[in-house]
Amino acid sequence: MAEKRPITVWYDREGDFLEVLFERKPGYFRQTSSDHVMEKVDEEGHVIGFHILRASLVTQPLELELAR
Repeated sequence: MAEKRPITVWYDREGDFLEVLFERKPGYFRQTSSDHVMEKVDEEGHVIGFHILRASLVTQPLELELAR
């Protein structure tokens, strides 16, 4: 059975910014194929979260692959 880990979801209404973190550890954001989405990766390049800019403008499903 897979280990259960908490996921942090935060939305800033004023900034229209949605952030989802799978792990809370140091990392940096890098671009994805979407102008709205940045992925957060750790020092080894593993995805530990993502954020969506102007989240309220997203009206269609976002289909993109995050690095592993």
